[in-house]
Amino acid sequence: MAVPPGQPPPSPQSPPLFLLFLIFLSSPPPLLSRPLIPHPSINVAVVFCGSAYQNEVRGHLSRENFADLPLEVNPVTVLVNDTNPRALLTSLCETMATEKLHGVVFEDDVGSGAGPQLAEVAQILDFLSTQTALPIVGISGGSTVVIPHKAEGSTFLQMGASLEQQIVCMFKLMEEYDWGDFVVITSMWPGYETFVDYVHSYTDTSYFLWRLQDILSLEMSVGTSDVRAKRMLQQIDSQVLLAYCSYEEAQYLFQVAGEVGLLGPGYIWILPSLALGNTESPPPISFPIGLIGVITDHWRKSLRQRVREGVAIVAKGADSFRRYQGFLPEGHSDCNTPVTHINNNTLFRHMLNVTWERKDLSFNSDGYLTNPSMAIVSLDRDRLWDKVGTLERGILQVRYPVWPRYGTFLETVSDDRHLTVATLEERPFVIVENVDPDTGTCVRNTVPCRRQSNR
Repeated sequence: MAVPPGQPPPSPQSPPLFLLFLIFLSSPPPLLSRPLIPHPSINVAVVFCGSAYQNEVRGHLSRENFADLPLEVNPVTVLVNDTNPRALLTSLCETMATEKLHGVVFEDDVGSGAGPQLAEVAQILDFLSTQTALPIVGISGGSTVVIPHKAEGSTFLQMGASLEQQIVCMFKLMEEYDWGDFVVITSMWPGYETFVDYVHSYTDTSYFLWRLQDILSLEMSVGTSDVRAKRMLQQIDSQVLLAYCSYEEAQYLFQVAGEVGLLGPGYIWILPSLALGNTESPPPISFPIGLIGVITDHWRKSLRQRVREGVAIVAKGADSFRRYQGFLPEGHSDCNTPVTHINNNTLFRHMLNVTWERKDLSFNSDGYLTNPSMAIVSLDRDRLWDKVGTLERGILQVRYPVWPRYGTFLETVSDDRHLTVATLEERPFVIVENVDPDTGTCVRNTVPCRRQSNR
């Protein structure tokens, strides 16, 4: 190859420029990796307290159980055999030390036969939430028992109805059956004064003509003077009796009431959830047939449903906090050092207004459900709790007719003897009767008749 004069010969090691360009075009693009951004997650302790869960809860909960929630949930399964205060506090504090918890979902089987532990569980959880600012959601058993007054700064939520809401349900039922005359019986159990105040407040502001005949407050414990209790109960001249007491006190009350003839046909007893204990367990033998109780409609949900709802409250609240603040709240790891927050913008505040799966899971300032679905239960002849009505969003629905449950001569009337009459309403809706064939006029004391005046 000829080379023009004055120019150096081309180097055999230097490839042409266009060849380098072709190699560049044919080479695969470099692999670009995304920066590793961890998926936001929270740690939620799910505590099963009681010996019954040792066989029922097999294995540990996993993230797949809550895959449909907006945040990734790391469930921490905790099994506690004993429900005494020391065991509960020790177990929860040890869990906090090993896992930075954002919340606790508490399930227990404390109820019938639990004695004073029925109310202690809720009080312990309220105390722990106050000391640590750790949100705790009680979903069943003793953790949902009404606490008349929660501690200042409590972050304890209960999947139940407040005492005031239960009283409203009681009066809705009494109004439905025109039970205007009634007596209130209370023990000295904490909250009895609040119960009486709510009763006065409701009756004073209602359009219904209520007649509160008497309010009796007496000691209801084994070993006290039965003579005084019997003397006070013998003064009762009403067939409808509202009682406020603990589960154990209710057993004593019905024992004494039976001795003075206040049980059986003709007497209607209505109790709040506190006195009923665990409605999934057999009631005490002293509880009378026909006893009416007011509880939340949470009682017949499966264990899986209850746990998922409790975890959803924590997860939805944490997601709301993250969207508002741009980051997840810090977890709790020490029972003695609560996490501090600025401007009171806490995870607990975001947990108060939650909707999940078309269910309103919002809470009021006292830590109870704002719009709880309440169930009215009655103790049937097989000594089983029978759901006979509901109160949801202020609307009462009951099985007609549930009461009276007894005939005129104190004979029981079976359910198949009851009759329900229903009519189809079409506007305009008028019920009329035929004219009397003898007089040609309408029969007195009946509905209007079809008499035509323009013949």
